[in-house]
Amino acid sequence: MDADFLIIGGGIAGVSAAARMSELGSVIVLEAEGALAHHASGRSAALFEPRYGAPAVVGLSMASEAYFRSVPGLLSPRGLLLVGKADGVEDFEHDMEEMHFQRITVEEARRMVPILNPDVVVMAGHAMHGEDIDTDVLVQGFAREARGRGARIVTGTKVTAIAKAGAGWRVDSAAGSFTARIVVNAAGAWVDQVATMAGVRPLGFTPYRRSMARIPAPGGHDVSKWPMMFGPGESWYAKPDAGALIVSPAEEHLMEPHDAWADDMVLAEGLARYEEMVTEPVTRLISNWAGLRTFAPDRVLVIGPDARDPSFFWLAGQGGYGFQTSAAASRLAADLIGGRAPELEAGLVARLAPARFG
Repeated sequence: MDADFLIIGGGIAGVSAAARMSELGSVIVLEAEGALAHHASGRSAALFEPRYGAPAVVGLSMASEAYFRSVPGLLSPRGLLLVGKADGVEDFEHDMEEMHFQRITVEEARRMVPILNPDVVVMAGHAMHGEDIDTDVLVQGFAREARGRGARIVTGTKVTAIAKAGAGWRVDSAAGSFTARIVVNAAGAWVDQVATMAGVRPLGFTPYRRSMARIPAPGGHDVSKWPMMFGPGESWYAKPDAGALIVSPAEEHLMEPHDAWADDMVLAEGLARYEEMVTEPVTRLISNWAGLRTFAPDRVLVIGPDARDPSFFWLAGQGGYGFQTSAAASRLAADLIGGRAPELEAGLVARLAPARFG
């Protein structure tokens, strides 16, 4: 065998798994694009908000926090600001409770973000538990750890075929054929396609597009200390980024797996929802992009050996939670593959297992 573990996908899921699994044996990572974290991982809003998502997702995020705090410069303060108008009370109150916001006055909110429109914004909530993640620090840190233990990370090599080979697998790619005992499916939006290629039953993952626009700092303000802003029901959000502001319509549009791009009309609609809440109009875009957030049917990550073939391992369905769950998700994957008792409690491990789909 060329390796003990062959990981398909070089996003945050695959790279973090490579770091953990390199403790257990030899690792090869195959990434179709020319660089790591090209697709969803490279287009993330990059926020650590551990209370975001279903309970099992929250469990993974919470379990990742200690690792994140151990990495110098990985997390930095940001904060969250929920702003609502008169006709959105129900969604506003729901988000206040779900995301553990504290109610503040509109005047207090405007001291944080002076462009909020006091004629429209009538409700506000604030929380300090949202922090920026330096995604490059995280991805490159995991990659260095993996390479430091001898892992081979091959970019620009698309997988073309997967077949059983004795007690393991043969994976054909643009860089040649590789054999391994275990295949780890961390292929993002393509995970079901990879499974089908391997003769494994797909689990029904669904990729959804989310678009982003980068706009100049509104009104020439210094936005660096502004919190990340949300519309109730996640109808839009805006986040400071490198002296500018990224604004997203927060859409979920069903897509086939592909290298996604933003839809102009969807962006315009999202920017209009943002503009309604502020006093500064959007006069130009610096850039725009989109990514695919891929979910399992229950919107919870899938981590574990396939129910029918344990040599095929799922690390999939990260949705919008890939970075903030990566430390605990990759540790769980390594624990399961290495036959170790997981650090996570048994109920959470079961809620993440592929076997839940029958």
